[in-house]
Amino acid sequence: MASNKAPTLARLRHYAIARSLFRPTSLAAAFRRMGYVQADPIRAPARAQDLILRHRVVDYCEGDLERRYARLQVEEDALHNYGFLHRDLQALLHPRVMQRISRVERSHPGMIEPILAFVRANGDTHPRDLDADHGGQSLTNYWGGNSSAATHVLDVLHYRGALRVVRREAGIRVYAPATHHAAAAAAAPDPIDETERVLHLLERVVALYAPLPRQSVRRLASMLRYGAPHLEKSLLHRGLVARALDSGRLRAIKIDDVEWFVPAAERIGGEAPERARLLAPFDPVVWDRRRFELFWGWAYRFEAYTPAPKRKLGYYAMPLLWRDQVVGWGNLRMTDDRLLAQVGFVGKRPREPAFLRELEAEVQRFSGFMRAAKTPRIDLPQR
Repeated sequence: MASNKAPTLARLRHYAIARSLFRPTSLAAAFRRMGYVQADPIRAPARAQDLILRHRVVDYCEGDLERRYARLQVEEDALHNYGFLHRDLQALLHPRVMQRISRVERSHPGMIEPILAFVRANGDTHPRDLDADHGGQSLTNYWGGNSSAATHVLDVLHYRGALRVVRREAGIRVYAPATHHAAAAAAAPDPIDETERVLHLLERVVALYAPLPRQSVRRLASMLRYGAPHLEKSLLHRGLVARALDSGRLRAIKIDDVEWFVPAAERIGGEAPERARLLAPFDPVVWDRRRFELFWGWAYRFEAYTPAPKRKLGYYAMPLLWRDQVVGWGNLRMTDDRLLAQVGFVGKRPREPAFLRELEAEVQRFSGFMRAAKTPRIDLPQR
């Protein structure tokens, strides 16, 4: 239900923090609520999916998602980015009808069916299991190097819904035939049409990152082509956002000439707790860079792929949230079983005793998340 109070940017910021950083719950419940958690292979010192979940899951430790994955109703898949999806959200993406032939099919025709038959016959398949019959052929990857064509075929079959990731071994995906798509379709009521599917997808991703300015909602809708290429025309339709408003899925709020979109049924309220948090660069609180600048007045940039001499914040600088303000960033690393946190600030360092106390508590929590044996260390600028 909407609040009768006139919204302000400060109230919207409090609402954004409170709704996204909800009270920690179980891993299964967090996925039911969020629907999606973005993945990233960089470990600095932990992967993005773990850094996101640690704020939202009780007693969460680095690697828990990978350890518990097989027992969850969660799948690796593509949405607007690659990540982990609750199966009810993934069902909106399948069946994927490919509009274009893949690169590996163009360069290595005839590999798809034999590899699919291999996985169906043998079950859990690591890419190395294909070496004897399908190894030795390579494909130029997006970074200019060479990688196994068979591995690319596994990725294509996974994207199309024929295979699923059952686990990872040392970070490498292990695949098996995907049977849950057909089971979900059989158990579902009448199939929904394309328009309804697209609106539901947009509603779910906006709910993950809300509140969002109109420009960001349009960008997000465009990004959904990655996970739903068969719905591309609908996702790019100029009236899609208006239709989401008219259907009562989203609600628009105008503040200082910026139009913000929120889930229609939610009340604009909540408070930002007196707590410091180090957030992943892909955390829903900071994911949208336009919203970041509107909320906090400075430009955060993810610099892992920026040449070292040009970095301003650091290789994997994590935004530092204090109450309702992102006041700086932290670069964290593990050395000799100790967490080292190097903290920087966008302006003057907060001088309240509560800030330093809460920062120390957050670094201690992070150390426990990493299962570090030694007391963590914080390096602060002198000024």
